[in-house]
Amino acid sequence: MNILFNKLKKASKVQKFFYFFTTILYLISLIYFIYSICHLSIETFLRVIAIILFTCWLFFYALSGLIQVVTKKKAAFIIITIITFIFIPIQFGSSYIINYFYGNLKAMNKETITYRTNLISLKDTDFDEDSKIGMVNTEDDIEGVILANELIKNKKLDNEITKFDDYDAMIYALFNKEIDACFVPGNYTLFNIENEDGEITNIKDQTQIIDYLEKDMKNQDNQTLEKSKEKKLTEPFTALIMGVDSEYDGLKANQSFNGDTLILATFNPKTLTATMFSLPRDIYVPIACNNKRYAKINSSAAYGSTCVINTIQNLTGIEIDYYVKMNFTGVVDLVNVLGGVEVDVAVPDFATNMGIDCKGGICEQNSKREVGANTVYIKPGLQTLNGEEALAYARNRHQFLAGDLARNQHQQQVIEAVALKMKNVRNVTEFQNIMDTISRNLETNITPEQIMSFYDVGKDMLLNIHSNTLSIKKTYLNCYGLPVWRGSSVTSALGYQPASLNAIIKLMEENLELREVTPVKTFSISYNEDYTTPLVGQYEYGGAVLDVVPNFIGGGMSKAMDWCNTNGYNCSSEYADSDEPQGIIIEQSIHAFQLMQEVRDKTIVFTLSNGRSNNSTQQNNNNNETNDNKENNDNNNNNNNNNENEQNNNETNKEDNNQTTPDPEPQQPIEDPNQNQTNEGE
Repeated sequence: MNILFNKLKKASKVQKFFYFFTTILYLISLIYFIYSICHLSIETFLRVIAIILFTCWLFFYALSGLIQVVTKKKAAFIIITIITFIFIPIQFGSSYIINYFYGNLKAMNKETITYRTNLISLKDTDFDEDSKIGMVNTEDDIEGVILANELIKNKKLDNEITKFDDYDAMIYALFNKEIDACFVPGNYTLFNIENEDGEITNIKDQTQIIDYLEKDMKNQDNQTLEKSKEKKLTEPFTALIMGVDSEYDGLKANQSFNGDTLILATFNPKTLTATMFSLPRDIYVPIACNNKRYAKINSSAAYGSTCVINTIQNLTGIEIDYYVKMNFTGVVDLVNVLGGVEVDVAVPDFATNMGIDCKGGICEQNSKREVGANTVYIKPGLQTLNGEEALAYARNRHQFLAGDLARNQHQQQVIEAVALKMKNVRNVTEFQNIMDTISRNLETNITPEQIMSFYDVGKDMLLNIHSNTLSIKKTYLNCYGLPVWRGSSVTSALGYQPASLNAIIKLMEENLELREVTPVKTFSISYNEDYTTPLVGQYEYGGAVLDVVPNFIGGGMSKAMDWCNTNGYNCSSEYADSDEPQGIIIEQSIHAFQLMQEVRDKTIVFTLSNGRSNNSTQQNNNNNETNDNKENNDNNNNNNNNNENEQNNNETNKEDNNQTTPDPEPQQPIEDPNQNQTNEGE
């Protein structure tokens, strides 16, 4: 050892410097590489081989390089040092790419997020200790209840608290000045309030924030789907895609959002088959976190992703494994990075939108909600759409008779086009740009390790050159108009055909391998018509649909009783004064257009007109009172006159002492013309 040390001291200082520098740098790069590659869930064999090869080279260089330095063999030393320097950037570069990819994936899976509650009032309202505060009656609502109670405690607010069934009822009460302030989530400006004419009130412009509380907490959505962490993406799985239609790039992860875009997707990695089920935002369903009260499904998003997930699970009976919350404004950047996507743009039913002539096609606001010179115009037909055009097409619904149902189909088209385009990505720079865009605009409970486990499936998709490898089956939920009473006005909702929903559920269960696939044994086609693949559920009808209580006011009791008997409701009647004809229904205790399922156990009381006007009755009473007063006055006058005459007669004619003045004849009361009417209705 002393001999080796002495020879090393005599060796070239330049060689010794490069030897130690290269060895230390290589060791650092190797440790970084081993740490990074352990995150990958690619083939274990390849990872082990890579680690063994790079480690063996370290030992080889350390030993061989030392010998070359001691023996002063410069040529051989330079060769192995150059090779080692080639391996160092390879290890550093690979580690950077792996950690970059892993970091972006981890950024999408947020362990903690910021929750916020706002105490708001109308701008013309002064808040003080006498002000009434509204709060939703849901114990597990983080932003609307838990943080709200903490804010009350911190600020020592002793105000009267009024509880409401949901945010809609509470916001209506605020605008009707039944309460002075209320607690709402951080994204409360996403709420829409419709008046009786269907006009939308902009909450942001009408309200002010009195106080607020923000707090970083564990992501409750991830905890809800905790068991999904153990699942691998190599098995069939479900994912709920929730669109956040914001006006800016990037996704702020707090609990509430607008919920206008809800897509339940299934994917089978074995068959590379996906299904997409777009849930119309206005379908009327029981909301899981609101005591299962019926409301539009998009209202569940006000309580957070967990509420949406549980609501859809209850509706379909299908367990949701993962959620993906996506800012659809980020679609603009994603589509542009991909170089555009190919979409067959549908022909609109109406030529205008927002009062704008759409020039024979579709027109919509841009990503910043701007029109005028910034209006996005799209011609119908198969074409490549850029980011702004893709987003505008996915948003448009006012130019189609089907409205939101048409928009759902447009969104499915855009998602399918993006998925097909992404499978053809080969460029590393393009891949990095895609990852940057996705990580900014997407939140999910899928862990980086689970996404890594998708490597084998992704590899097969990327290496396969056939464009039809990925099969996406789209659906269509058959709906019908359902006007419903929401406490202060009638709102336009949608009911759905149970047979249509069942057909969609069957398709998803088959793709998830939860039931046997039913083979198609018959097929027919007309050569005189253009053939298009039918959407699953589109032509399915049947089943028990939702219905509302009719408006019986102005009608007769016989029709109301027929409806009560047919539908099994307890009904009764009572009478009241009214200008309406006798027997006409003037009021019903259960408001028209209330959902029948919600009032099943209640008795409906119908108030009938007895044919007597309140004004007429009051007038008769006044007339009687006037006549009575007149009669009393006449009697008093007569008595006075009699007394005076009697005194005069006594003085002038005493022989007439026994003579008296007769009492006046009593006045008959005025007869009530309605006195003999009976209180019998129809």
